[in-house]
Amino acid sequence: MADRLFRFGVVAGMTPDADQWTALARRAEDLGYATFLTPDTLTTLPPLLSLSAAAAATTSIGLGTFVLAAPYRRPEQLAWEIAGLTFLSGGRFELGVGAGRPDAREEAARLGMPFGTPDQRIRQLEEVLRHVGKWPGPRPRVLIAAAGARMLGFAARNADTVALALGASTPEDALADPVRLIRQASDDFDAVELSTGLHLVGDEPPPPWLAAQLGAGVPEDSIAVLKGTPRQMADRLLRRRDEHQISYITVNAMYADRLAPVVELLAGR
Repeated sequence: MADRLFRFGVVAGMTPDADQWTALARRAEDLGYATFLTPDTLTTLPPLLSLSAAAAATTSIGLGTFVLAAPYRRPEQLAWEIAGLTFLSGGRFELGVGAGRPDAREEAARLGMPFGTPDQRIRQLEEVLRHVGKWPGPRPRVLIAAAGARMLGFAARNADTVALALGASTPEDALADPVRLIRQASDDFDAVELSTGLHLVGDEPPPPWLAAQLGAGVPEDSIAVLKGTPRQMADRLLRRRDEHQISYITVNAMYADRLAPVVELLAGR
């Protein structure tokens, strides 16, 4: 089996002003994070534009979308913009893309784009990847977010990284089934990077807005929650990698500093 070295990414969608946005990207780079990531919603900064600003303010950190909703844009135009950002970032751009959240229909309508059925959205995703492959220059690394069996299979066949889009109530042992599906569908499972996200880091209670998002009934072994000392948190992520081959961990920017000691212990190892 190929080595699965740890990578860590910071997910950020908004700051009070532009100076704080670029400062946040530099802070993530200074803390040793591998990627600075932006979501794709109409309540956050436009992802490709905001990553262009981050690219100009940094030198080495990867810059990724987390994740673009394929139904929001025409595939060929999106591929053109992706090729431009890949060039302007010196090849640091990583394309994170998905078929669209179930609740994204209203946002697609606001953008004047049809949301489509699940089958149609997967075909849109296929079109995005096809057009990205047609543009000259290096193809960016591709991350696909997936949860259901069909999307997990698609991601296993088409992505460099599969981000498991699982809820905060998902316990550790529930990772076994999606990882098994990815293994079965992939032509080279050892080459596929697997990712999970953290919603809460540390022993302090979450702020009210985050507690509302997490909801009730989050188990102690939730994959979205990481508590304890840096060593304890690192050991839990090591066990997750040993048991489920998950080595790419993303975290909300509000917890970037809190997770930094774990990044120092594990990144690249």
